[in-house]
Amino acid sequence: MSNLLDLSGKVILIAGGSRGIGAQMAWDYAEQGANLIISSRSLEACVRLGEDITTQYNVDVLPLRCDMASLEDIKNMYAQTMERFGKIDIIVNNAGVNRTKPAIEVTEDDFNFIFDVNIKGLFFSCQEAAKIMIDQGHGKIINISSVGGLKPYKRIAPYTASKAAVIHLTKSLASEWARYGVIVNSIAPGLISTEINEEEFENEKWLNKVMKTIPMRKLGDPKDISNLGLYLASELSNYITGQTFPIDGGTLTE
Repeated sequence: MSNLLDLSGKVILIAGGSRGIGAQMAWDYAEQGANLIISSRSLEACVRLGEDITTQYNVDVLPLRCDMASLEDIKNMYAQTMERFGKIDIIVNNAGVNRTKPAIEVTEDDFNFIFDVNIKGLFFSCQEAAKIMIDQGHGKIINISSVGGLKPYKRIAPYTASKAAVIHLTKSLASEWARYGVIVNSIAPGLISTEINEEEFENEKWLNKVMKTIPMRKLGDPKDISNLGLYLASELSNYITGQTFPIDGGTLTE
């Protein structure tokens, strides 16, 4: 039986790909033969990850610095990708930021910081990708939202609003671009254990409280998200568009 997840020869761009969920997706896509563009605000981190991946797998990796709050950076990321590979088959918009504080204390700077990356940057990344994919006649866009976009949480109001916007934007773009062969879906992770939130997880009282909201009583792993990322990037998902897939250990069933 052939490998239905085979991505050999595909070109996949991961924005926010240097650590956490994005890095795990990079590893798993490379294992299936995909060539990669890995971008984040830290070029050094992208270079290190790219070197590690190419040491293990025979794929081409282009590391790029891109601040998703900068439209110039986004345009440059796509220009460099096309210069190197001449096509883009799949993109993953994984970059995201947050500031945790009570809603009454949120400043304009906080709000702009979150929305500039989580929704404005994501939208214009989708737009740049679509310009290429529409000309190609095919392409897949995978947006990373959050369970926070489907369920309200305290102290992260702008973040959850931005992630809800990602879900609605995914539907809008999927509807508009389906006729051109461009598929758009999103993943809504629940609480995932990564190096990004290690400090929070060291607070045992907070962690025990959070665990009670997860019916499976365990944290998710970046691999749980990447597994779905593989499916959405593969030929197995060719008739699915405009959907958001929660991966949350049952959180939304409560």
